[in-house]
Parts: sequence; C-alpha cells; structure tokens
Amino acid sequence: MNEKLRAAAEILSSYHGPKLRIMEVCGTHTHEIFRHGIRDLLSDDITLISGPGCPVCVTDISYIDEALYLAFEKNCIICTFGDLMKVPGSELSLSKAKAKGADVRMVYAPSDSLDIARAEPDRQVVFLSVGFETTTPASCIAVEKAKAEGIGNFTLLTANKTMPGAYRALMGAADAFLYPGHVNAITGTAVCEEMKELGVSGAVAGFTPGELITALAVTVKLLGEGKPFFVNCYPRVVRPEGSPSAIKLMDRVMAPCDAEWRGLGVIPMSGMELRDSYADFDARRRFDVPSFKGRIIHGCSCGDVLQGKCRPTECRLFGKVCTPDHPVGACMVSDEGACSAYYMYG
Repeated sequence: MNEKLRAAAEILSSYHGPKLRIMEVCGTHTHEIFRHGIRDLLSDDITLISGPGCPVCVTDISYIDEALYLAFEKNCIICTFGDLMKVPGSELSLSKAKAKGADVRMVYAPSDSLDIARAEPDRQVVFLSVGFETTTPASCIAVEKAKAEGIGNFTLLTANKTMPGAYRALMGAADAFLYPGHVNAITGTAVCEEMKELGVSGAVAGFTPGELITALAVTVKLLGEGKPFFVNCYPRVVRPEGSPSAIKLMDRVMAPCDAEWRGLGVIPMSGMELRDSYADFDARRRFDVPSFKGRIIHGCSCGDVLQGKCRPTECRLFGKVCTPDHPVGACMVSDEGACSAYYMYG
C-alpha cells in the first residue's frame, strides 16, 4: 500500500464524529467493497448502505411476466443476460419457464440475439433489454443494424433506465452518494454537478480497491466540511462530457419515458423506450403485450434494501428461504445485487 493509499485508509479508520451514511449506488461497488474487505477499514461512525444501482434488481416483477407472455403466448425466442434467468416473476422465473418448454436462451450481448434472428428467420426473437446508460447503447446498435438490414423478426422488450431520476428520488437517504464510474463514463458528470446544486454530495469512484478507498476517504473528509460537494475520483475513465457518441446514439434510437423501479415506484422520465421511428422493433407494440401487475412477494425486503432503508441481513427471508440457489427476490439473484453480496461475503 503506497503512502497516499495508506493515508486514505487512515482517514476511514480514524474518523470519529457525526454518524455518516454513504450510499454505494452501484451494485458492483457493493460487491467489490465486500470482496476486498474495505468495510473492515471503516470506523464505527461510517456506515455504507446499498442503493438501486443494479438494473436487474430494480426491474419490476411485471417485466418478467411480459417476457413469459411473449414466450408462451406468442412462441417467441427470448434472449436474455444470465443474471435475469432466476429473477422470479409472478408465477415463474425464466429458468423455470425454460424447463417447462419456453425457448429462453442466454446471450452475452444484444448482437447475439440479432445473430439468432438472422439464423432463424421463421421465428420471432425478443431481446430483454435491461440496463442503465452503460448497456443501453449496445441495444440501440442492435436495433439500428436490424433496421438497416431489414431484419423483421427481431424486437426489444425494453426495461432500460437512467440514473438521474433515481438520484433525485433518493435525496435524503444518505449523507453522500458513491456514484457509479461506468455510468458516468457514458453520461459525464453534469448530473452529479446538478445534484450538488440541490444539496446532494457525492464522488464518482472506480472499481479497484485503491480507487474505492480513495473515493470513500475523499467523501468522508469533505463531509466534515459541511458543504455540498462533488468530486470525480475516476478521472482516468470519466470525463465531464462523458461519451458524446453514445449519448447521441441513445437519443437517436430511444426516448425518455416513465418507468417502474422496484422499491421506488414510478419515477417520471427515468426509463428509455424506442422512438416511433423504431416502433417496428418494440416488442410491446408488435405483439400488443397486455399490461401486467406483478404479484407482490410477501416477506421480501428487496424494495427497502434498494432504498437503503434496511440491510439485506435484516430481511426475515435472508439466508433462510432466500439464497442464491433459491432466490425469492432479485437482489439475491444478480451478480450486482446487495443481498447476494451480503450472502457471499457478509
């Protein structure tokens, strides 16, 4: 450990003052902080709480129900990332639906779904487009390619979300945010600066142990000054302007819409849906998908965990009924979920 990092660690371990709550908005931050034992460095006056920075975790149960409708009622090939497979819907998860005969396939990128559509032109292929600003551009690229090539059997079922609305919805939940570095690499830092003007403090962090310790130390030190602040502690990747090309791509293909967030409810204009010019590639429009209201999972505290209202271990199902092998809630399923982090490392 070099001198600068040692000094940062000392700030975290020696802090004594008003109790501080810092929210790791990003699920990857939660896992990395646990994995590297960074929580063990913190004084008892610093508490880290998890936030809604896991796209799978904040996806509403009704979205899984929509996907199952397309699989069973419309005989579509459903393509999805692996961490969505075990998320419970109202009745089934995608993995259980696959066991019952649904054609559900795990892919590693939206372009893989496009390859399947090319190879099987007689079948309708639906990619489950779940993610924040980091992964949304890849879905947009796939749609533009499908349109350019005239591929008529490919659609997206969108659950893409943007972070600014969630930041505003969580104002007051913590003394400061640890902002997700990969999201800010796309969006830039303007939103974080705007949050500072609203009185919300935070720092963008990278993902190595040194980057996380540094960002946390900067946050703790500046909180002691009593004024709202924003610091970019990940400048090697995050630029103030973000990625203009990715931003233009998303704006060209998708438009903001209201979105349902697990635990947070409907956040206005926090979702992304395909623009009318790409309506032919919108699964909801093509297949006239009915509205679903996901069944409430009684006893599951995912909603409170995602708002920082409780720790996963405070959920009465945690580690008993709900485990990674038999998850009840999405936070135990995802590789970025807070409950899975606490189960693996806590």
